[in-house]
Amino acid sequence: MTPATLRNLLDTVRRAHGVPVIMGPTAAGKSELAFALARECGGEIVSADSMQFYRGLDIGTAKPTAEERREVPHHLIDSMDIKEKSDVFRFRTDALRIIGEIRARGRLPVVAGGSGLYLHALVYGLDVLPADQGLRDELDAAYDNDEHFPELAAVMERECPLDFRRFYPHRRKLIRAREVFLLSGKQITELHSGGFSPDPVFAQFVLVRDRADLVRRIRRRAARMLESGWIEEARAMLAKGLLRTPTAWQAIGYAQIDDYLAGKTTREELLESIVVATRQYARRQASWFRSQHREAVVLAVPAED
Repeated sequence: MTPATLRNLLDTVRRAHGVPVIMGPTAAGKSELAFALARECGGEIVSADSMQFYRGLDIGTAKPTAEERREVPHHLIDSMDIKEKSDVFRFRTDALRIIGEIRARGRLPVVAGGSGLYLHALVYGLDVLPADQGLRDELDAAYDNDEHFPELAAVMERECPLDFRRFYPHRRKLIRAREVFLLSGKQITELHSGGFSPDPVFAQFVLVRDRADLVRRIRRRAARMLESGWIEEARAMLAKGLLRTPTAWQAIGYAQIDDYLAGKTTREELLESIVVATRQYARRQASWFRSQHREAVVLAVPAED
């Protein structure tokens, strides 16, 4: 991001009232903008990246450097062990508490991240959807695996097409949607059809880039991360059982590196597979923010190449 572009974005965000929430697809420049804003305004950053919560996933989740964290306080980064299950309710509770504490210190909270469900819960609140732990355990045992998840997808596409389109291919979200449907007879999308109103304490901004420019940034970043020790980091985390964890396994790139370490792919194929997975994720993120955060101010970032 050029200095002129960053300055223009900063000016737009600073003119808004409320706690800034900076969102957008991966590699769009959220962290850079949030850091510049916090540094300039005496702020502190609250991460809304569900994979940066986990200790040990440093390079692969593009966490801020130690120097950046010394200069600007960051919250909810390295707050969980990989064996812990990430939970949107816990995030919302923790984030609201931390935001209140930052404001009580007379400083500016800056929320930044790309985890759409978490950001939506923070800004718009949460419905109290029906839940049954016994049923959820049965559904997890039946479908939270590569072998049988396609069976659930087929059932949801037939019986709950709205939820299928909204949540596929995210496994745990689709399982949760099945749980709600079995308990209520309604799809989550139907239960949410009344919509939400955003909390006026927040000012939402979504970064948007030209698709080709975003892909170039994704590729450059992935290559740089691989050159910076990502493979060694992944090797250590895979040995700790990363791919068998409740939610940390979803961090992009680690499964691809596992295939590389097993000799299934070459180094060139590894980079390409990470780029493809990241592009697909960025496309889902962009779609989510367009449909679920319609009140957000769009910040168009010009291509730099």
